[in-house]
Amino acid sequence: MKTSKKLLIAVLVVIIAGIYYYISLPAFNLHSSDTWFFIIFLLIILLFIIIFRKKFRKEEIKQSKIVKSLGFVILGLGVIYLVGSLLSSPIINARQYQKLMKVEEGEFTEDVQEISFDQIPLLDKDSAAILGDRKMGSMVDMVSQFEADDIYTQINYQGRPVRVSPLRYASTIKWITNQANGIPAYIRIDMANQNTELVKLDQGIRYSTSEYFNRNIYRHLRFAHPTYIYGTLSFEIDEDGVPYWVAPVKKFNIGLFGGETVGRVVLCNAITGEMEDYAIKDVPQWIDRAYSADLLVQLFDYYGTLKHGFLNSVLGQKDCLETTDGYNYLALDDDVWMYTGVTSVNGDQSNVGFVLSNQRTMETKYYKVEGATEAAAMASAEGQVQNLKYHATFPLLLNISDEPTYFIALKDDAGLVKKYAMVNVQKYQIVAIGDSVSQCEENYLSLLLSNGLKEIAEDTREVQKITGKITKIAQGVIDGNSHYYLMVEGSDDIFDVSVVDYIDVIRYEVGDEVTIEYKEDEKANTVMSLK
Repeated sequence: MKTSKKLLIAVLVVIIAGIYYYISLPAFNLHSSDTWFFIIFLLIILLFIIIFRKKFRKEEIKQSKIVKSLGFVILGLGVIYLVGSLLSSPIINARQYQKLMKVEEGEFTEDVQEISFDQIPLLDKDSAAILGDRKMGSMVDMVSQFEADDIYTQINYQGRPVRVSPLRYASTIKWITNQANGIPAYIRIDMANQNTELVKLDQGIRYSTSEYFNRNIYRHLRFAHPTYIYGTLSFEIDEDGVPYWVAPVKKFNIGLFGGETVGRVVLCNAITGEMEDYAIKDVPQWIDRAYSADLLVQLFDYYGTLKHGFLNSVLGQKDCLETTDGYNYLALDDDVWMYTGVTSVNGDQSNVGFVLSNQRTMETKYYKVEGATEAAAMASAEGQVQNLKYHATFPLLLNISDEPTYFIALKDDAGLVKKYAMVNVQKYQIVAIGDSVSQCEENYLSLLLSNGLKEIAEDTREVQKITGKITKIAQGVIDGNSHYYLMVEGSDDIFDVSVVDYIDVIRYEVGDEVTIEYKEDEKANTVMSLK
């Protein structure tokens, strides 16, 4: 009888442990806090089962050897965990924490090149989600069964800045009726031109966050690698549009629980569930997010605040720097870089520089550029349209005419982008507003000229000459001024003649012979003399 009771207790403990493990999915790893809590939880369950089975009274509990032994083991594990946490903390290991991230100083105008309008990511995550929901609303064959997930990972796809997010089952009932075929599509949004696509797949996504049981992506990853401690998952697509889950594996470099970085990355095909395991240095180029932005911010804060030890970071705070609140992303060299400002720990309203950190390699560069914080720039932009009550998004850092510039989208209460702003980082009173990106930049460049931050570029083009009969004449108006556009036999070029400068152009007709002195330009050559 006693044997059967012990067997029953053992089976009960195993069942409870199995249920706990299946739901919470702790890693079997001494560096994982979940492992310690799992063991302590099992011992506490076992202790309560013994107490209730033996029907101990209060005084008997204190005298029971097995209860005492289990109690000491639980207490001992708790003490080891607390001591391990302390010995792994920056309090004891400030120098090691400060060296977790290698930071190089960079030159802004060399590292951050000017980009064309069609490459500037105009949408933040919230705006992307609105576009994604709108797209789903127009898909009558799917909207009743699925909804857009709120992941919207920013990646580079075929040289374009995009955000991608899978669909998810609209409810448990919808999962039951659709899970056999999986999720049929994902959303891809071009952040520059706001083109939103619902990319339908030949085979459905069978592994996702909205799955239950073994096809849940977290459970699928855990059962494949029971000892891995995963970081924040991201949803990405490769250059062929195949969806993957990117699961960074945490690496603890200091003691039991401290000095978190990324040691490996597990790629899981969202359709087939097949996995590939890479060391962080061998991660494929197309992956854009191995290190989360929050982890990179934390690592830089260790670098900036612990230069002279932990006590200095709390008391004297000499030479202590920290990141500002919030971050954004830049696409550079086919990688996604996390951007955030850097300020002194005193909490003033100015930045001493900013940092760019590669989310695939952790390569980090610091730029000494004094100027306004992102919050101050956002307030300046909102102040320009305060009558419209638009709200500024977190800035994107751009190189505009070799000037570090905050680019900000201004949204209405519905979350729709209505205007754009450019704010000079070093002189944040220089604020340009425009209904389009091109108009905003044009206004901004005019302000740079008027404030002496930009000089009119010297025209080094050579004056050339051509003589021939006019084969075609057309008229146009630019900025309120009339222009004639001529084509001359023997040349495919277009010649732009300003009527203000050369009024006699109105006398010419097709067939007349002319001699034109001009300077080459992209679309039409600029006429310097007309005879």
